[in-house]
Amino acid sequence: MAKLNSDQRNSFIAAQLGWTMDAFDYFIVVFVYAKIAADFDMSKTQVAFITTATLIMRPVGALLFGLWADRVGRRIPLMVDVIMYSAVGFLCAFAPNFTVLVVLRMIYGIGMGGEWGLGAALAMEKVPGERRGFFSGLLQAGYSCGYLLAAVANLLLVDLAGLSWRWVFALSIVPALISLIIRARVKESDVWEKAQQKMKVTKTRMRDVLTNGKVVRRFIYLMLLMTAFNWFSHGTQDVYPSFLSAHEHGGAGLPEVTGTWIAIVYNIGAIIGGAIFGWVSEKVGRRYTIIFCSLLAMPIIPIFAVDRGAGMLALGSFLMQVFVQGAWGVIPAHLTEMSPDVIRGFYPGVTYQLGNLLAALNLPLQEWMAGEIGYTNALMITVIVVSVAIAILTFVGKEAKGITFGTDETAVTPAAAKT
Repeated sequence: MAKLNSDQRNSFIAAQLGWTMDAFDYFIVVFVYAKIAADFDMSKTQVAFITTATLIMRPVGALLFGLWADRVGRRIPLMVDVIMYSAVGFLCAFAPNFTVLVVLRMIYGIGMGGEWGLGAALAMEKVPGERRGFFSGLLQAGYSCGYLLAAVANLLLVDLAGLSWRWVFALSIVPALISLIIRARVKESDVWEKAQQKMKVTKTRMRDVLTNGKVVRRFIYLMLLMTAFNWFSHGTQDVYPSFLSAHEHGGAGLPEVTGTWIAIVYNIGAIIGGAIFGWVSEKVGRRYTIIFCSLLAMPIIPIFAVDRGAGMLALGSFLMQVFVQGAWGVIPAHLTEMSPDVIRGFYPGVTYQLGNLLAALNLPLQEWMAGEIGYTNALMITVIVVSVAIAILTFVGKEAKGITFGTDETAVTPAAAKT
């Protein structure tokens, strides 16, 4: 089995750290939006729009940074992206009012949208093809690591030390700068350089690739798949801390510190699930792994959303995230493998983030549903609908497991360009 050299290792670590810090900064809001609502004298449903504002802008970041990366390479756009979201995340700690905070979260969303697609493209292009599934799971587990770090930061600074919600935002700049230092040592992608050479030889323009019929149809399919995936993750994570601590609308009514500990537990499950099923997808295929994980989430619902005991909820949420993030662990490999070489900076990130855009109202909608039919029903409906949707969409789709990057001819020949 091929080992990683120093450049491959640095590329992967930087991508995972970048995605970890993106998730850390995003999920800080999930833990403290009730406190932000109290500070700004607003309802939780209103303040939950902060997450929507971030998700709405992520496709913008994926588009801008993705197109830039396909033109000039991965390294420089990624470094600019990290500097941008680190600075904006830090400034959120000093927001004087809700309007400023929303604007900052929207700008942050641009940086968050750019990070995943570029980081995943660079990491997946560099790691050995036969280990792509394993590293895909580890890369996507960075998202859960960020959620876990956000839970720990909230536990230590807010729940135990009693500090303001602003302190957890201020923390975000340090680890992000560490990922920037590592990324500065990463070499440019050989796959990107080869694709650029092919485009010159065949006189293919990026416009030709983007308007290729096969590429467009696959883009629409992947966007729909990622919409379901984003409802799957956000629908089982974003409102869950509120469900655990709420005394109204059928919430579990647990102490906030207990809810934070449960969040730590289920994020450990998410990390385990991503790593295990990313590796499994290398053995049995991307599609079968995704279908297996999405369907197994449904039997977990009774101990995830119906039970009221802390122990069973910890177990239920742990198992739920094993399967939710188990399915997600396949995605970095799956999307990059399904992307043409010459637009791999643009294609995976934009399909992912447009899916995020279509799932952007998840938290406000679930809070509204909780007020109408209770938290339990809001969670149950979400899990059942999106699990079935993912299974069906994945079943009717295709995969390109094990494809050798740099050999794609679909979009770099004159004949394909005229399709």
